[in-house]
Amino acid sequence: MHKNPKDVLEQFWGFSTFRGSQKKVIDAVLNKQDVLALMPTGGGKSLCFQVPAMAQDGLCIVVSPLIALIQDQISNLKQRGIKAMALTGGIPFNELVTLLDNGLYGGYKFIYLSPERLQQELVQDKIRQMNVNLIAIDEAHCISQWGHDFRPAYLECAKLRELLPGTPIIALTATASNEVAADIVDNLEFVEPLIVKDSFSRPNIGFKVTWCEDKHYRLKQYLTANDQSGIVYVRTRKMAQDLARFLNANACKASYFHGGIGKKEKQEKLKLWLNNQTQVMVATNAFGMGVDKPDVRTVIHFQIPDCLENYYQEAGRAGRDGSPAIALLLTNDFDVAQMKQQFLGALPNADFLKKIYNKLNNYFQISFGELSDKIYQFPFRDFVAAYSLNSFLAYNALRVLDQYSVIALSESFFKKTEIQFIASQSQIFEYLENNSGSAPIIQTILRTYGGIFDFETKIDPILIANKSGVSDRRVFDLLKKLQKDGIIEYTSQKTDLEITFLVPRDDDRTINVFAKKVEKHNQIKVDKVDQILKYIHTDSVCRSKQILNYFGEVKTEDCGICDVCKQKQASYSNDYQSIATSIASLLKQNSYTSRALVGLVKAEETQVLQTIQFMLEAGQLKINTKNEYEGI
Repeated sequence: MHKNPKDVLEQFWGFSTFRGSQKKVIDAVLNKQDVLALMPTGGGKSLCFQVPAMAQDGLCIVVSPLIALIQDQISNLKQRGIKAMALTGGIPFNELVTLLDNGLYGGYKFIYLSPERLQQELVQDKIRQMNVNLIAIDEAHCISQWGHDFRPAYLECAKLRELLPGTPIIALTATASNEVAADIVDNLEFVEPLIVKDSFSRPNIGFKVTWCEDKHYRLKQYLTANDQSGIVYVRTRKMAQDLARFLNANACKASYFHGGIGKKEKQEKLKLWLNNQTQVMVATNAFGMGVDKPDVRTVIHFQIPDCLENYYQEAGRAGRDGSPAIALLLTNDFDVAQMKQQFLGALPNADFLKKIYNKLNNYFQISFGELSDKIYQFPFRDFVAAYSLNSFLAYNALRVLDQYSVIALSESFFKKTEIQFIASQSQIFEYLENNSGSAPIIQTILRTYGGIFDFETKIDPILIANKSGVSDRRVFDLLKKLQKDGIIEYTSQKTDLEITFLVPRDDDRTINVFAKKVEKHNQIKVDKVDQILKYIHTDSVCRSKQILNYFGEVKTEDCGICDVCKQKQASYSNDYQSIATSIASLLKQNSYTSRALVGLVKAEETQVLQTIQFMLEAGQLKINTKNEYEGI
């Protein structure tokens, strides 16, 4: 006997009505029908499996690719009094057995697991014994070789069909082309599924692409003029920290968020942002999944994402409440070149994968045919230096080996050892007098790193040890003591990376199994980079039309609020004349740079710059020796 889904929705989530196709999907699941749900970011996908799971006896198995997303969803469920657990990597065998037994007998409603867990016989055996009412495959595009985030381990999801015959499966994604959707249905062996595709259109979001040489200035200008909640996406952890520091120094309250910060710190940062005590969160791309903040008014991409799927998913975190919002991408020619280099110049081919795999085994002295069950501490920088490897290419190769389950990489990769001196210089001098044995190390740190009094600075303890003529352990022990004594703030970990070998060493043969798939997927990545570059360069077609067309959705009307539409509207109005009048009036009083004029004239930046160009060509203004504009 099923509970009424609407009653479940109201009891646990506090909503009185369903949105979009949620009710249709839930009814199908309760009728034991397989479902593919294609819904935009913010469309309420998780409720499509959480509500029906709560409406009937038994539990729901949820497969998800991201530990952060799993943790967020479990946290949200627990806050609602719903029992949920995670089976992710790094759990010791004995603990895994206990968790699986708890899943069998402990009254849990949700068990979240990574796709790699499905390869373990123990996990498969326990799942067979469980009373499972629903299987949910989240981020289902990962199962498709045509998807932007293909993970071969996701193909293991089909095993759930064998383990739990008769149990319905729901696959969910916010980003899937028609080709990817067909691949999902095929790989999960759906029979007469319900395929629901809500419109991906977000009519309240104005998509904009702004070309500018000084992106920092443009970002500051935009966020100080629009002081509501926002997200700024970047590609690296260092950029997240640097940009947050820049914004704080320019009257914009910002914080940063990435995989390298601890759980407690993440919770604190997130709480401040959710409560609007922090205006802007500068983050790497995983941020936002599972986070429900409806009043984000601005999402800014400070760097070009690797594909339209990721861009649209991240941009879609703006305006979930339906109120007007902006998705802005800041770029320039240097960005385009850098993006091509990063995403295309560092795609490892089969030969390079063989080289990395060989070096990896040699580095850890693993013999041919051996399968070690150890978890190795892996100093990545030392490995790269030892074999004179390109670090970015080597890292991508490691990710591919992880993707194809040859090795497992830990979540701790690239967490940094960082310190900041918080004592004054006089206090440090006094400390050195009383702790003379520490002087060589402290002085080496101060000579090696600038700005260490002003902000958290990444340091290399091994370099410090070598320069000071002491052991690595001595440096780490001193850093802990300095933190305890109130001289520095210090965050660190013992290694860059933990690595586990998942298959016996077989050198070239190990890579040959999936070499052709790697080459094929590399080409897909090349195509996806081309597609997003085409998007940012196309300024004659409505942005929303471009995006929806990419996802196979036909839109006949322009959105009217993107930069392209605004430009078209301006060209058929008197805006340029009024802008020219404003510029001429300003230049009668003083000379200004183009940047200054953009800030002073109340109009879109592109309109102001084009008007300046028209006025130059018409001889209505001139440029002086200071590169400032003057009236004539």
